Amino acid sequence: MTRIAIVFHSGYGHTKVVAESVKAGAETIPGAKVLLIPVETIDAHWADLEAADAIVFGSPTYMGNVSGPFKTFMDASSKPWVERKWKDKLAAGFTISGSPSGDKLNTLQSLMIFAMQHGMVWIGNAEMPGNEEGINRLGSFTGLMAQAGQVAPDVEPNLADRKSAEFLGQRIASAATRWAKGA
Repeated sequence: MTRIAIVFHSGYGHTKVVAESVKAGAETIPGAKVLLIPVETIDAHWADLEAADAIVFGSPTYMGNVSGPFKTFMDASSKPWVERKWKDKLAAGFTISGSPSGDKLNTLQSLMIFAMQHGMVWIGNAEMPGNEEGINRLGSFTGLMAQAGQVAPDVEPNLADRKSAEFLGQRIASAATRWAKGA
């Protein structure tokens, strides 16, 4: 069994939709067990993160970076960081904001640097950019970028972004399965 944890913050529900799509994609890989962890519940899940083969980080992009609650989680991870609890685990990340850019690259870079400081191995997005309705429509290789305007989470992120999230989930679950077999 490959264990994958998806740690996320969702202020308005849109990031949760992306997290659920990543989970759905990961669960298509045989043997993948996926746990969604809202950052608000992190104190009950530190052991789950330690036991995970891969951790996927998800945050909306607020003011060009991760959200405040997600940053609080990052700062609270200092004990696992000091003890190198996440060293050599696989990591990936996703973000969502209201505009096509919205400075999402900076958020993904923050997530990647956070993972690297923990000694993790970052898995990016390998899908070629698609058109407006295709996989990786926003053209990010660092991680998944999605978009949602001022509409309900059942409207946006759109189908292309949800499908892109599923592809990221499949990629991280496949990589984690291979990584665990080689350990």
